[in-house]
Amino acid sequence: MRVRRVVTTRAGGRSTGAFTSFNLSRGVGDDPAAVGANRARLARELGLARVVFLEQVHGTRVATVGADVSATGREDVPGTDASVTAEPRVGLAVLAADCVPVLLADPKAGVVGAAHAGRVGAAAGIVPATLQAMTALGAHVEDVDVLLGPAVCGGCYEVPAAMRDEVGAALPGSGGRTRRGTPGLDIRAGLHRQLRALGVHGVGVDPRCTMEDPDLYSHRREQRTGRQAGVIWLDPSDR
Repeated sequence: MRVRRVVTTRAGGRSTGAFTSFNLSRGVGDDPAAVGANRARLARELGLARVVFLEQVHGTRVATVGADVSATGREDVPGTDASVTAEPRVGLAVLAADCVPVLLADPKAGVVGAAHAGRVGAAAGIVPATLQAMTALGAHVEDVDVLLGPAVCGGCYEVPAAMRDEVGAALPGSGGRTRRGTPGLDIRAGLHRQLRALGVHGVGVDPRCTMEDPDLYSHRREQRTGRQAGVIWLDPSDR
């Protein structure tokens, strides 16, 4: 089973103003018609009948598409920060604008997962919870590979020292200093270390920083802005 992953940018959509132009979030104040058009284009361009989006709340709930929820894609799955599925041609999407979109797959077992790993959710364990849900569908951790998508980098993510220390204790490897020498967080570094400790051997990192890259949405840079998506799906075709 072929696994496909895509991370969108802010280009090519119908949204305007602060959300220009390919915002995929319904929860940031954008015109619902524009978001709907952007989501429809995403599914069409990827050749998917359905893309499942989540109402992300910085928690650790994982939905199993095909069991816990249907795959209609018409409504965001409420109160959920990750999803997993073994169904082909169902896109699993997570939205981000500084948080880490985590796209996981076991191509041998034919199981994929997508997790929204912000500071709070990453420290609380959203990624281990997603791996656990994938293994319940037949995945094997040693066969899983992961992409950590674009996010605010450790050089830019400035936080109070107490917050740095608290998150670093829960997610070892994430605490550090910014380029300015102030307390900082590198959530991707912490997740990389966590995944390796859990037995995941293949971990790739998209090095783009959302704060530094104008082609990506960044809440820390702009406050009122849109969200890009990381999408993963199983493609049974030979293309």
